[in-house]
Amino acid sequence: MTDPQQQTYAGGGGDPLGGLTDLRVERRDEGVVLVTLDLPHRRNMMSGAMTESWGRAMTALREDRSVRAVVVTGEGSSFCAGGDLSWIGAEPEASVDALRDRMLPFYRTWLAVRTLEVPSIAAINGPAVGAGLALALSCDLRYAAQDARLAVPFTSLGMHPGMATTYLLPEVVGLGVARELLLTGRVVTGAEAVGLGLVNQAFPGETLLEEALAIAAKVAAAAPVATRLTKAALQSPPGSYEAALQWEALAQPVTLATADLQEGLRAARERRTPRFTGR
Repeated sequence: MTDPQQQTYAGGGGDPLGGLTDLRVERRDEGVVLVTLDLPHRRNMMSGAMTESWGRAMTALREDRSVRAVVVTGEGSSFCAGGDLSWIGAEPEASVDALRDRMLPFYRTWLAVRTLEVPSIAAINGPAVGAGLALALSCDLRYAAQDARLAVPFTSLGMHPGMATTYLLPEVVGLGVARELLLTGRVVTGAEAVGLGLVNQAFPGETLLEEALAIAAKVAAAAPVATRLTKAALQSPPGSYEAALQWEALAQPVTLATADLQEGLRAARERRTPRFTGR
């Protein structure tokens, strides 16, 4: 019997995600979806098959209006060890153009989590290294196991950072911390990462996923239209104070015209939990 709290994801009109490789997608209660990188014997390295599956998953989740929050984690003891090192450096004769043509689609596929209109949450259960940490940085919120190890050791391997790390890391932690982490390759624990602003909170490893799913449920319980518009404002913030006022003067009236606003006001008056429908 299928546990109603946890089932393999299926969108409307059948299952758009049948036959995924190295990746699991499960629907939880109330619009929360859990995406698990599932290649534990290789520390959830971004294999070609996983990359293809990830792209399919992001497309399906982006198109499914019933999804309200997405949690990303890793199977086993690692979150993600980054790109597949079996091909990096394996083609010393390849031209820069050929390598660029290979890297850009890889970057864009994994960064597609940023195109989701709903909030995304990284549950960093173990090492998040290089592109693996970039994946976590591309999520809206990050929670880590206290002993998880996070690092961006690109230059120590002789390569420039990739997957928008030079944009994402300063965006999250500021330029000073980003410089230190990128130029030294220093490893930080999940507990230390809280103080750097790299993660929002750290939890004991055995309770991390439970805590992240609880936070996702809280996010998913909020009004969907308001949540999507708030994510859009924070992800691409206006360039000036006046631009922010102009955006909010448009986005807030959109939400004031929703049935969810009336439900939220009624719930506040009646001192109960609101039941938002996205309308």
